[in-house]
Amino acid sequence: MKKLLIILCVLYATVVQAQEYSLVWNEDFTDGTLDTQVWNIEVNGDGGGNNELQYYCQKGVSVGAEPTTGKQCLILTATKEDYQGKKCTSGRVNSQGKTYYTYGRIDARIKFPNTANGLWPAFWQMGNNYKQVGWPKCGETDIIELGNSNGFGGVQDRYFNGAMHVGSQWDAVWSDAHAVTWPYSVEDTFHIVTMIWTPTSIDMYMDKDSHPENNAYFHADLESNTNPDYDRSVVFGKPNFIIANVAIGGNFPGISDINKITALANGSRSMYIDWIRIYQRGDAGQSFHSAAASDPIEPESVSSISNTPSTEIQTDKVLRDGHLYILRNGNLYDLNGRLIQ
Repeated sequence: MKKLLIILCVLYATVVQAQEYSLVWNEDFTDGTLDTQVWNIEVNGDGGGNNELQYYCQKGVSVGAEPTTGKQCLILTATKEDYQGKKCTSGRVNSQGKTYYTYGRIDARIKFPNTANGLWPAFWQMGNNYKQVGWPKCGETDIIELGNSNGFGGVQDRYFNGAMHVGSQWDAVWSDAHAVTWPYSVEDTFHIVTMIWTPTSIDMYMDKDSHPENNAYFHADLESNTNPDYDRSVVFGKPNFIIANVAIGGNFPGISDINKITALANGSRSMYIDWIRIYQRGDAGQSFHSAAASDPIEPESVSSISNTPSTEIQTDKVLRDGHLYILRNGNLYDLNGRLIQ
């Protein structure tokens, strides 16, 4: 099984490579514990600015086997229980200040929980300057969100959206969101979500690996604006960190009573993330950094290779002794960016 997974990884990377992208980072959660050099576990009950009901805590985050496939995953679990003055708990992780990047293709293989009704799972990112400028000046890109009240009534398992937000302050935000009712359910089985982020646009895809004919469910041009707080070409041209969470209730699903969260009526529900991968191709301004990597890619190291194919970055994938490694500039790294030799 391990060799089969490696072969599939290589094949999928080959498809991306055909578009002149190279794999620069892979998080597969196979170490048994969450790598704190890469991730932060959020602990708070502030409602996320959306009147959410959960208390995010350590117990809502784990690494372990997904029950059906046995795959080792990051597990974010929502539970109805009394905790720190709240009536439910859940999990949220982010990579702020530890793993962040500018431009590229990010793919995540995720099993979303049944959301009906009241769960709000999301995979998204924000500007790594969040602590300095706050939201929404840092910019927010929601790669996928499920559980919106507009999907209630029979299509919630296939109703989802991508979105972007930026602005000068909380009550002055430009937002662009596009929701779709997909042809098939995207809950309770694994699906690959993709975002392609370039200096000029952002596009989001569902299951592009198995359904190459699928069109983008979200597209936005990164347009310039004389007001720097709304200049998408600038705000969304800076490093972003990754966030994954399962919110409970709040403005998005439109439920503020824990007893009306029917999704948790029969026990906990979890979102499983099998892996996350970042590919890049040498766009001007591109960067990648991970605190777990011995050789982070920073903007100055790629500024001279603007618009050149990935083969000129001297990055390749190497299969040795049944393990997949990254060969970059003569050095060998594991898929978390750690120097091997």
